[in-house]
Amino acid sequence: MNAATVSQLHDTRFVELSRVNKAFATKKGVFLAVQDVNLSIKKGEFVSIIGHSGCGKSTVLNLIAGLLDASSGTLICNGREIAGPGPERSVVFQNHSLLPWLTCFGNIYLAVEQVFGKKEGKERLKQRTHAALELVGLAHAADKRPNEVSGGMKQRVGIARALAMEPKVLLMDEPFGALDALTRAHLQDELIRIVGETGSTVVMVTHDVDEAVLLSDRIVMMTNGPAATVGEILDVPIPRPRKRLELADDPDYVAARKAVLDFLYQRHARPAAAA
Repeated sequence: MNAATVSQLHDTRFVELSRVNKAFATKKGVFLAVQDVNLSIKKGEFVSIIGHSGCGKSTVLNLIAGLLDASSGTLICNGREIAGPGPERSVVFQNHSLLPWLTCFGNIYLAVEQVFGKKEGKERLKQRTHAALELVGLAHAADKRPNEVSGGMKQRVGIARALAMEPKVLLMDEPFGALDALTRAHLQDELIRIVGETGSTVVMVTHDVDEAVLLSDRIVMMTNGPAATVGEILDVPIPRPRKRLELADDPDYVAARKAVLDFLYQRHARPAAAA
């Protein structure tokens, strides 16, 4: 296999999960959260993971992040086995996790310094931090502390911090879940723009069907837990750049939305709802 073929294979299987299982020890015995999860993600692809509460969405994301170790199976990122957290995989959580005593600039600079501080000078680190703030439209808020900005701005700082580390994969765990509808919509549009500019590979956990269809190239639909697994993977054949208002009557958007709803509420309804 020549170098070009290997590179192409890495791009089409940039992130790969093969027969992944994760079990947790509990007082009631072993709880098998996810079972036999198989998933390949292409370089530059935006993939959403969706399913009902308790289906293992966040477990899968944390396994890719290296925050959890798989009980069995293999996880690969960019040709290397995932064996713990690393700067090539940045995570944005629902809770922004900003340090309250640092400014917006300071929160981002801290992450940049940890990743690049050993090989770059302070001026270059500052340039990286300012560029990240510019990318999310927060240059004007550089000197403000988290308690001085809105919830949506805090999340943008979190996204800027993650992107400033130049990760190979951006992992997002319901990043807009705690925001009001208008702020959420605005940040979804911002994320579309940012991903378009950076070409980032993104894996996002969400409960929101419309969010998944709007943002994703593919939607991974999880079966109910315990022992949850990938039920179906839906391609979203909508060209980029995407504009929210133009999608309302788009037949591909409507069909994708219907397919996800059918999976979640007909074929894999919540156990309580099905009873």
